[in-house]
Amino acid sequence: MKNNILVLGGNGKTGRRVVQRLKKLDQNVRIGSRSENPNFDWENPETWSAALEGMDKIYITFQPDLAVPGALEAIEGLVKEAKRKEVKKLVLLSGKGEREAELCEQVVINSGIDYTIVRASWFNQNFSESFFLDSILAGHVALPQANAKVPYVDADDIADVAVAVLMNDKHNGEIYELTGSRFLTFEEVINEIAEASGRDIEFTAISLPAYTKMMEEHGIPSDYIWLINYLFTEVLGNDDNQVITDGIEQVLGRKPKDFSDYVKETAATGIWNQTVQV
Repeated sequence: MKNNILVLGGNGKTGRRVVQRLKKLDQNVRIGSRSENPNFDWENPETWSAALEGMDKIYITFQPDLAVPGALEAIEGLVKEAKRKEVKKLVLLSGKGEREAELCEQVVINSGIDYTIVRASWFNQNFSESFFLDSILAGHVALPQANAKVPYVDADDIADVAVAVLMNDKHNGEIYELTGSRFLTFEEVINEIAEASGRDIEFTAISLPAYTKMMEEHGIPSDYIWLINYLFTEVLGNDDNQVITDGIEQVLGRKPKDFSDYVKETAATGIWNQTVQV
């Protein structure tokens, strides 16, 4: 059966993977993005109606994160529009261990529309597609919370779960927490990447105020700095979040991709051996 599925953030880390998989399943896919036609812009609610028109299901990702100020109001507005358009199902990508994100989850849960919540740990791809790539390429990674242990999850696994719950109603009403199968500190991550890419990459533990000052000096936008501070304190700094779950196995019937496999696959693309542009 063909569904009309809107993938918000369809050019992003998980979104583009979800789009690829849905197209292979011969689904009708619309990418929700400012660059598409009809376009979808979280900051312009007037674009939402046309993007949702005729859609059966929506995969929702919010940039930069559901924890940021304004996200709750945006999700509330989107859900209202989805009800008006008689959307049948919502799948929300949320952040594991983020209290603010859980408020957004409640909007979806109480919407009266079938839903599945997918709570993901930090992505493996933060080291190859965003966040930390530039410092890895520069050969020197300095980060706070050096002792925090994170069960990184792969974006391919998240996409596989998202597609499975979009396509099968047995997942309606469920909340799945997705993590990798083992914990890694930042230093362990950088060491694995350095070894696989054949490079010398130095890791330095610094304080959060020092990291914040470094971001300010590099002209990083204030809302991004706020988010990083939130993630490093509320998420990484919270021992309750250092938990490995079996959400991927529950949905897919298999273990998550191991971080070392991600590193080997990614190193083979040459992404960590690029020349740094000055």
